[in-house]
Amino acid sequence: MLLDELCTLLSRHAREDGATAIEDLLVGREESDVTPPPSMARTRMTLITQGAKRLAHGEQVFDYRAGQYLVTSIAMPLTCRFTDATPQRPVLGLCLLLQASEVAELLLQAPPSTLRDRDHTAPPTIAVSTASDELLDATVRLVRLLDQPRDLDVLAPLVKREILWRLITGEHGATVRQIGLADPRLSPIAQAVQWIRQHYREPFQVEDLAELVGMSPSAFYRNFRSITHTTPVQYQKRIRLHEARLLLAANPKDIANIGYLVGYDSPSQFSREYRRLFGAPPSQDPVGFASRDTVE
Repeated sequence: MLLDELCTLLSRHAREDGATAIEDLLVGREESDVTPPPSMARTRMTLITQGAKRLAHGEQVFDYRAGQYLVTSIAMPLTCRFTDATPQRPVLGLCLLLQASEVAELLLQAPPSTLRDRDHTAPPTIAVSTASDELLDATVRLVRLLDQPRDLDVLAPLVKREILWRLITGEHGATVRQIGLADPRLSPIAQAVQWIRQHYREPFQVEDLAELVGMSPSAFYRNFRSITHTTPVQYQKRIRLHEARLLLAANPKDIANIGYLVGYDSPSQFSREYRRLFGAPPSQDPVGFASRDTVE
């Protein structure tokens, strides 16, 4: 099982200071039910693989055990206690520090429909959840790299990115997404992205969008590309086409009208750009096949 393999790996790599060869990854092992001194916790994900841990913030108490993880979205003073820990069966866990810049980058690259919150209330700053199989699998692959130094520098950043994506799209993704707001680059670019998402049908000039968020056109363009890895216009196209694909799944016979609804005046341009992104024109995209079968 994944948790069993994680326990074996963590036992082998646990050090007194918790440090590992992978940046932002800490490994912990505790053999007694001790209460460490209070500390200022950073934004992080802590996964318990054996035993249990109790964390307190003010009057709030959070208990989590093997197979569960805790995320914190802001730095805050915390106290904790390990439970069910013995030399024969120590508490084992890992901590992945979550960087605002990396969260911000993923947020701005995500398709618009991926990160819609069903609950519109403010997310908690601390949350506990059960780790999904996908999250555990990615975490195992990350810790395995401690035994593969040749691959570590290249693959560790990729697997860390996958873990962060699993957290962002998981049960308490809204809590993790709050971390990205601390990135100073995110505020104006996030404002621009939000404007594009809300007005994706409308043409715009990059200069006008830069003025809207209070940046020079050159600085805006440079920062937008560095965070989203695309241009504002290409980002708008991606939003349009993802929205078109969602509409196509529900209305597979309405291709021409769907193109118009998402902002395309030219059906041929819509079909051409749709094919470039998804590998097939709207009329042949498998996303609509199941719906076509039900209506034809």
